[in-house]
Formats: sequence, C-alpha cells, structure tokens
Amino acid sequence: MNLSGMAGFQGRPPPAGTAKGFELKEKSRLVRIGNREFAPTVFTTVVTVVLIAALLSLGRWQLERMREKQALIAAFAAGSAATVQLTDVPAGGGERYQHVVADGRYDSAQQFLLDNMTHTGRAGYHVLTPLLTDAGRIVLVDRGWLPTGTTRANLPNVAIGEEYRRIVGRLDYLPRAGIELALPSQNGTWPRVLSYPRMSDLSGALQRPLDPQIILLDADQPAGFVREWRPSTFPPERHLGYAVTWFALAAALAVIYLVTNLRQDPDKS
Repeated sequence: MNLSGMAGFQGRPPPAGTAKGFELKEKSRLVRIGNREFAPTVFTTVVTVVLIAALLSLGRWQLERMREKQALIAAFAAGSAATVQLTDVPAGGGERYQHVVADGRYDSAQQFLLDNMTHTGRAGYHVLTPLLTDAGRIVLVDRGWLPTGTTRANLPNVAIGEEYRRIVGRLDYLPRAGIELALPSQNGTWPRVLSYPRMSDLSGALQRPLDPQIILLDADQPAGFVREWRPSTFPPERHLGYAVTWFALAAALAVIYLVTNLRQDPDKS
C-alpha cells in the first residue's frame, strides 16, 4: 500500500463534493451577526420579498385613495362658496360639486330610475328627471333616493308637474360601478330602470343630447326625495387606517423573516 500517496491526500483540502467541502461552501454564504448566523433559503427569501412588496403596494394604494377622498371633500366645500348660473357653465362641464341654479321645465314623461342605489342599508333608486332649460340645454336632475317596492315590478311614483321652475343644486357625475357590466335590454317603458348607465346610454334613450353632468338637487328644494349629498361615504381616515395596517403587516413579516432565519452559530455556542 502506498502510504505516501495517502499522506499526500491527507495534506490537501478535501474535494468540494465531499461532505466537509459542502459544509464549508454553505458556511461561506452565511451572514454572521455576533454569535449568530443568518442563513435563509432562496425560496423563503423570494416568497418574503414578494409578499412584502405586495403589502407595501396595497398600503400606497390606500394612501392614494385617501388623497383622492380629501380632494373630493375639498371640492365639495369649494363648490359651496358661490352659486353660478348653469348658463355660465361650459357645455363640456364645470367643476365637480359647483353650486348652480337653472331655470326650465321638467320632463315628467321620460324619467330614469338608477337601480342598486342604497341608503342606510336599504336598496332603492335615484330618480333622474330631465330639465329642459331656457338656454335649450337638457340636464338631468337627481331628485334623490326612493326605496324599492315590494316587488321589482312595483315602481315608485315619481310624477312631477311640468310648470316653469328654478332649481338649485350641485354639479356631479353619474355614479359608477366598481365593475363595468353590460346594460340589460330595455322594454321602452317609462320611468326606465337602469343600473350604472353611461351618459351616452341615457342620451340614446331620450334621443336628445344631454349635459355631461347631472345636478344633485339641494335638500331644501321642493319635489324631491331623500337627499343627503356628501362627497364620499368612505372617509379618508379609514383609508389611512387601512394603509397603516398594510404597512404594519409588511414590517411584521420582515421581522418574522429575520428572526426565524437568525440562528445560534453552532461553532460559537
């Protein structure tokens, strides 16, 4: 037996494929913090990074929503500063929530009921009535909310006189759904029930051009229903609370990742 050959092998470091070589290779990738070592797996790191990025993204989105709601509240307050004639508002639309006054006659024969509108947890409709103004423009006036009847076939009575009148309210846009759905076909009867229509849908049903904005009839105006207008039913503070929650979850996940992967160094224990 060649003892010198064995001695030569013993004097050299073991091949990388041996258990000792593998251990040395793994330990070279560790991060040591005092007498502890930080050794996360690649899978754990990737999953943690993805989850933290998603949580931070949700938090930033909630902050954006908070700023949007704050802007709506500011616009609602600014709109109360002055009341302008509708004729002074450009045909393409004015500032949202601008307080306006308009003169004209309601068209009682062709009204819309906006479906899936709720108030204090109850289902109902918003009543949109066309106002034919002196200037020849037609604007839809939201006269407020009404509850649904005992059945869907039992529509509320929304008849109104067509005498000349002056109405006061705020400019706004049609309510929008979170998910865009195709409108069901209509049977041509009035008042027409629609769920989250576009202004082009309403204009097509009337076969007349409409102003791009509606008027939210003031609560002290006659010939209306429930009117508790506000810029948003979801306050900015709630969005901030959600943002803090998402950020806190991201921070907690980061701490868990660090703690679970920071172990006592067996060589220094």
